[in-house]
Amino acid sequence: MDLAAVRKIAKEALKGACRVCPVCDGRACVGEVPGMGGTGTGASFFANVQALKRYRLNLRTIHGVKSVDTGLELFGRKLALPVLGAPMTGTTYNMNAAITEAEFARCVVDGCLKAGTLSMTGDGADPAMYQSGLDAIQAAGGAGVPIIKPRSQEDVIKRVREAEAVGAVAVGMDVDGAGLITMALKGQPVGPKTFEEIRELAALAKAPFVVKGVMTVDEAELAVRAGACAIVVSNHGGRVLDHTPGSAEVLPAIAAKVKGRIAVLADGAVRTGIDVLKMLALGADAVLIGRPLVWAAVGGGADGVAAYLEKIKNELVSAMLLTAVPNVREVSPAILSPAPAEL
Repeated sequence: MDLAAVRKIAKEALKGACRVCPVCDGRACVGEVPGMGGTGTGASFFANVQALKRYRLNLRTIHGVKSVDTGLELFGRKLALPVLGAPMTGTTYNMNAAITEAEFARCVVDGCLKAGTLSMTGDGADPAMYQSGLDAIQAAGGAGVPIIKPRSQEDVIKRVREAEAVGAVAVGMDVDGAGLITMALKGQPVGPKTFEEIRELAALAKAPFVVKGVMTVDEAELAVRAGACAIVVSNHGGRVLDHTPGSAEVLPAIAAKVKGRIAVLADGAVRTGIDVLKMLALGADAVLIGRPLVWAAVGGGADGVAAYLEKIKNELVSAMLLTAVPNVREVSPAILSPAPAEL
């Protein structure tokens, strides 16, 4: 599929919500929430971008790595690449109603499956948001991970059971959504979760439980102690709290403390296969991609999503060959060099 044509279609369909910029760095959409921007000044979105720019790759071509392996196992599934779709909803107010919740969920879940990987699906104030993700995952034979907002414990447990009923390979909660005012305005308040509440959810879930929105070492440790199977190092795409660090800033310290005891995923301004490799070198086992899958789905459906992920995979393969990395399960931070401070 021609991604340039996909972008062109998406740019027209998303007019007023997303400009489908050549470089998706949050500058054109500062403060546009609802929309695709970062909250407030956009500093947290920018921080994600800048955190990845602080690293460069060490080019190596005198070595014996002739081919590379981009596959890994996660949530009991073999994946073709260490990239998952991030949980996203709100097609009416974030995506110009260019696509319905059900269509978007199907496009991303099916597109990721075509590319040999999984997508997470989201939750929101409209019950159709979470349900659309469940329906898409059920139609895909359980190949997806529903992520639930930090609602009341009773409501979260109900949604965990619904995820299990459709055979989802894992289920989780984006604790970084704790301050979303729109949920409260629509009669569905969310808020922080205690350690005991996270532990209860991880214990009762029959599928692996994921905690998304971890940005500090101490909370990563709490997720491990609570029995979660994975964390996602994430500031919610810079959409919930202004002036946070970028995910790639905090990732190395978190991975140094908990990697090997829990799967460490990360998101935040990942746009290319090189970005993926940087995140892996900084300690992630796999990454999530969000915003680019919006224009890929709107402009090209499931095939557009699959084509975008194929592009990412090809870029990752090339970068691995040129940094002497044989597989994505053993990426050393030694492949990175710091960029000049002025960047």
